[in-house]
Amino acid sequence: MTSPPVALRRIPLLLPAAIALVAGLAGGLALLGLPAHAGTLRFAGSHGVLMTLGFLGTLISLERAVALARPWGFGAPIAAGLGGLLLVAGAPPTLAAGVFAVGGGVLVVMYVAFDRIERSIHGTVQALGAVAWLLGAILLVAGRPLVEVTPLLAAFLVLTIVGERLELSRLARPSQEVVRVFAVLVALLCLGVLVAVHLPEVGIRVAGVAMLGLAAWLARYDIARRTVRIPGVTRFIAVCLLVGYVWLAVAGGLWLILGPVTSGSGHDAMLHALFLGFVMSMVFGHAPVILPSVLRVPLPYRPWFYVHLGVLHVGLLLRVVAGDLLGNQAAWQWGGVLGVVAIALFLVASVVSSVMAIRARR
Repeated sequence: MTSPPVALRRIPLLLPAAIALVAGLAGGLALLGLPAHAGTLRFAGSHGVLMTLGFLGTLISLERAVALARPWGFGAPIAAGLGGLLLVAGAPPTLAAGVFAVGGGVLVVMYVAFDRIERSIHGTVQALGAVAWLLGAILLVAGRPLVEVTPLLAAFLVLTIVGERLELSRLARPSQEVVRVFAVLVALLCLGVLVAVHLPEVGIRVAGVAMLGLAAWLARYDIARRTVRIPGVTRFIAVCLLVGYVWLAVAGGLWLILGPVTSGSGHDAMLHALFLGFVMSMVFGHAPVILPSVLRVPLPYRPWFYVHLGVLHVGLLLRVVAGDLLGNQAAWQWGGVLGVVAIALFLVASVVSSVMAIRARR
């Protein structure tokens, strides 16, 4: 009896991520003050963890497990997915955080295994991101409020992404001095988020400086500056990256100027410029490359991919600029809704593109 296709065997690992995403988006809509079903209101408090660890944590650790190709590595996406399911089911947050900590620990061990195969700066940077995940989850287990742990969760995503971009930047052959500047900025970000646990007034601003520096470094040395001239999927990916770097700079500037605000419009702008503007742009851009490698199904580029990318950034401009910074409540809410619509359109566009490609092959 033959084993099922790779895609079918890995889909169960993605289902918890999808559930966490839907619950996280429902929680996000509730936070916007929009009419919501009573059953989804409880997702508002876990919105950030569901999106960062339940959804993105599962996807990132699954991609790393596939790359490592060792069975135990799949413990990371399984644990991340289970943590998300526990939150959705209403389990105690500390229990879910403990399961997330297991996933972060397995991811750290995976990077140790990668290091033994090939030692590299980009691998070390991504490993630091996994450590940030683990530390953040441990603090949640200890009962620290999410707002105090958010810088560590942000560092997990930022370090993972910039580590991948550093790996690809080798094609542009940056000098050793340029790479050292990158390493200093990464170290500054790590220092900032660690200091923020006890001295948020200092740590948040240090992390903001680091994000500004990383955005400038990526805008200058990422190969996206060259590949944006190549039509098709290459240009689409480059556009996603370059626009994402602008939002990383915006987030860094807000972190530097506003410091450790824990509520209100400033807090909203700081988080969504980073998590939506930067991180989701990276997800949109990398999906045509990473999803086929994970699921072994085609995801060819289609021109309509620019629709969900455009909706995402129009929504962000409304939410962050017109809403958070200029105080327009209606623009803030509409911007938040458009962010949810953009993610939904991204999922639909990806499924439709894959189905069309599979039918064309047959």
